[in-house]
Order: sequence, then C-alpha cells, then structure tokens
Amino acid sequence: MEFVNPEGLRLDGRRPMEMRQLRAQIGAVAKADGSAVFEMGNTKVIAAVYGPREVQNRSQQINDQALVRCEYSMANFSTGDRRRKPKGDSTNIACENAIFGCTNHWFMFVMCFVMANESIRRRSTEISLVIRQTMEECILTNLMPRSQIDIYVQVLQADGGTRSACINAATLALADAGIPMRDLVTSCSAGFLNSTPLLDLNYVEDSAGGPDVTVGILPKLDKVTLLQMDAKLPIDTFENVMQLAVEGCKAIANYIREVSFAREYQTAGVSTWLVVHKKGIRAHIQAPTLAWLLLDFQLSSHHLKLVAYTGVATS
Repeated sequence: MEFVNPEGLRLDGRRPMEMRQLRAQIGAVAKADGSAVFEMGNTKVIAAVYGPREVQNRSQQINDQALVRCEYSMANFSTGDRRRKPKGDSTNIACENAIFGCTNHWFMFVMCFVMANESIRRRSTEISLVIRQTMEECILTNLMPRSQIDIYVQVLQADGGTRSACINAATLALADAGIPMRDLVTSCSAGFLNSTPLLDLNYVEDSAGGPDVTVGILPKLDKVTLLQMDAKLPIDTFENVMQLAVEGCKAIANYIREVSFAREYQTAGVSTWLVVHKKGIRAHIQAPTLAWLLLDFQLSSHHLKLVAYTGVATS
C-alpha cells in the first residue's frame, strides 16, 4: 500500500513531516480538580485529575513524596467495528484460532471471549503504567508528601496516537489542577513507511505494521521521559525518526502553552480568543476595563514575547 503518493502527500493529505490539527479544552469536568480534552486529528481523549488529597489506602502512603495513580480506559464506542491486532500478541492469535474452531463448541467460544477480555485488560494496564511513569517524571512529588494524585484518562475516539494524546491530555489536566511540575511533558509518535519518516501517525498508518516510535519529552529541560518502539530500525533511520517525533513534541508543547495562557485570562474574568500564526500568536481579549485589546506575540523556544498591542478603553 502506498502511504506517500508521488506528490509527497499522505493518505489524509498531510505532508510527511506535518502534524494533525490540535485542539484542546481545559475544565471539561466540573467536579474534577483539573480536567482537559485533547484532540490530535480524529483522536479525542479526556483526562481528569483529582488531588493532591489524602491517601485512601494508608498502606500505599509515601512519607517523602506524593503517590501518583493513573487509570486508562477506552470507551466502547471509540473504535466502532475496528479491532487492532497488537504486534506479536499470542493471546490474539489463540483467540483467532478459537473463533475458527468454535462453530459447534460453546466452551471454545467462551474461552475466546475470556482471552479477548484479558488481552484488552492487559493493554489497559500497560498504558496506565506508561502514563503514570511519564507523569511522575514531571510532577514535583516531593512537595506533596503523604498525599495522592489520581489521573483518569479515557479515549473517546481513536484514530492512532492514543498513547500520546493521553499523555498530552493528562499534562493539561495537571496544569489545570495547579499541580507543581518541573516542565510540561508532551508526547508524539513518528513512523517509517515506504522508506519515508512520517510524523504523527493516524490509525491506517499506525496499523500498517511498520516501525512506530513514541516519544515523550520535557521540552525546557531537554529530557526524554518516554521512548517506545514497536519494531526494529537501523540506527541512522531510528535517529531520524526519533528526532522527528521530538520536534512534534516541541510543537505540541508550544500549543499547550498557548492554551494555558488563554486559560489564565479566562479564570481572571477575561474573554480570550487565540489565533495561531506561523510567526506568533494574536490574542483578542475583552476585559472589564477594556472594550477590546489586541496583543501580538512572537513565539520563542521558552516564552512568549509581546511585540505590539492596541486597545480602546471603556467609559
């Protein structure tokens, strides 16, 4: 199958090094201490954070730092009729064999159902662990000893890159909850198909069976917190694919900072609209003391720089 046509376009019309559209909403769950919805193309994830609060199970309490827990799940309607076959999953192969021979054997059908559920449960446990370990690298747990932070993430719509979307949603939710962090942790994936490195794989590209690298970083600290790869790659190709994923992580970090910046104005009773340009950000702000205020910012690697503003004061 051709994933990049002669014109250099992928199946969804993107360039090989182009990301899907990013969308985010903070404060989606009213009763949570922090929450966010994060979308990468057609992949949509919701995250909710509770804490820091008293540890529910005293036997798990840590005296010098906070206990971080994470629970990952996928909504039943998130994938429709699609079922992805995990690479090298012997349980899935056994399940297929059971289905093939279970026409007249009810027992085999039940065993197939049990094995399929076990495979799903094991994958959820694995991703929960990955998200928790990634979040622990950015949270300043030493500032909140003998407390507990619960992170819940659920995939509402899956179209590839769900693991990265979950980490990005959890980061926004932690920021919304006011949890102290060393830096924003962001994640993105990249693959290698048709001898071409591809950034931010969708479902069709991700399920093609090619190498898939998922990276999580702390952008300001220039530290890698997550690195997973599904298949083998030559070292020179791996370096190119990983660097592409890192650049995707940095782009997501800039977007998350923009969303957090807008949220700060909204919580202060200020209405804010952000329009992202290639050279910077334009914010249209309506505040109690101003009819409107137009701010132009320039993006740098670490901060936003105000370069121009115009406004009209109210009477």
